Amino acid sequence: MAGQRRPESQRRNQDGPQGPDGSSKAGLPRQPAARLTANRMRVISITSGKGGVGKSNVVLNLSLSLLAMGRRVFLLDADMGLANLDVLLGLSPVHTLEHVMMGQVDIKDVVLTGPRNLKILPSSSGISEMSEMSFEEQMHLFREMSRIDEEMDYLFIDTGAGISSNVLRFNASANEVVVVATAEPTSITDAYALMKLLSIKYHVREFKLIANSVRTEADGRSVYNRLKKVCDEFLRVQLEFLGAIPFDENIHRAVRRQSPLVESYPSSPAARAFRETAALLDGSGTLHSPGSFGAPEKNTGPNGFWDRLLHWKKVK
Repeated sequence: MAGQRRPESQRRNQDGPQGPDGSSKAGLPRQPAARLTANRMRVISITSGKGGVGKSNVVLNLSLSLLAMGRRVFLLDADMGLANLDVLLGLSPVHTLEHVMMGQVDIKDVVLTGPRNLKILPSSSGISEMSEMSFEEQMHLFREMSRIDEEMDYLFIDTGAGISSNVLRFNASANEVVVVATAEPTSITDAYALMKLLSIKYHVREFKLIANSVRTEADGRSVYNRLKKVCDEFLRVQLEFLGAIPFDENIHRAVRRQSPLVESYPSSPAARAFRETAALLDGSGTLHSPGSFGAPEKNTGPNGFWDRLLHWKKVK
């Protein structure tokens, strides 16, 4: 897939807080994590209310940490119009999702292979049309994505920041939503706004939090406590703390080298924190299916991830 990078060229909505089988998603007991098998895939969105919080670095280093543990990981760059995962890895895709949308290539030919056999589906950068897709265009793209047949343990979705329709739909269709926030008041406020909209408009009832680029573990816990307090009081959703990633100058060095932190500086404080967070995520026991919190669903069948994407009602 080597070549010159082109400079030109985006949980499902229900009528109410019910799953497809009519069961309530609220108030159900949390179940132990099921053992990952070849035909079971955890679909996890990594998202943020505010840009610039290090979300792409988080998802990339978590993915590689899980690969080092023997997991199989597929990474979807869903930041339509401002994608940069290929840049962080020093990859130069000839084709991206933009070319799939234009009917120029098959989506299977767009998939890149990164470090440790990480599978990546790159999006476009600097293309406003990709970030302003109509509902019908989004559904066409999701239909193309559903043709990818990969046996994976994890599908990570690196969403864009904010509350655009692209961001909300990817988050709402994932099995698990991980919010990345820093200690900055604007980041905390925007993270709450994102969770509020997902809970009210899409009935998402459970979130996880990673506090990124914090000075101390106590600072990370403070970010969590502030968000949990308002979530408990106003949203009635569950918020789980996955941990804190410390501020680490090696992250900036790794970005300049276009090499992931856990590969370039494996002994750095942040790299150790990424591995610890990945291990916690791998055994966190907070998986849920469309109708309940429990064992991860299969990626095939009427309630699979791609099927849910394709069967949304258009949310106004």
